[in-house]
Amino acid sequence: MASPYKSAYVASKHGLLGLTKTVALECATTGVTVNAVSPGYVLTDLVERQIPETAKARGITEEEVKSDVMLASQPTKKFVLAEDVAKSVLFLCSSSAENITGSNLAIDGGWTAY
Repeated sequence: MASPYKSAYVASKHGLLGLTKTVALECATTGVTVNAVSPGYVLTDLVERQIPETAKARGITEEEVKSDVMLASQPTKKFVLAEDVAKSVLFLCSSSAENITGSNLAIDGGWTAY
């Protein structure tokens, strides 16, 4: 998704999606699948450190940072857990996903449903 003031970040994400599709086509007859995984806000150590920093910089509470800044675009209003991402990647690596290639799996609490 496009996001103001994040042109380099957004450009790199769009580039990765194009690369994913291209390599998937190049490997289509080899049995190798190529997919992208795009999580929303994942509750990592980095994100947890950003919460108080953002609260201080904006003069708002940490709860407001979570609800009004970080999770504002995620309809579920819940952080994605690293375990959720790992389980999805494990599925994509399994034989159950052998015909999924060139795709982007959004694990984003509905962010891209808008």
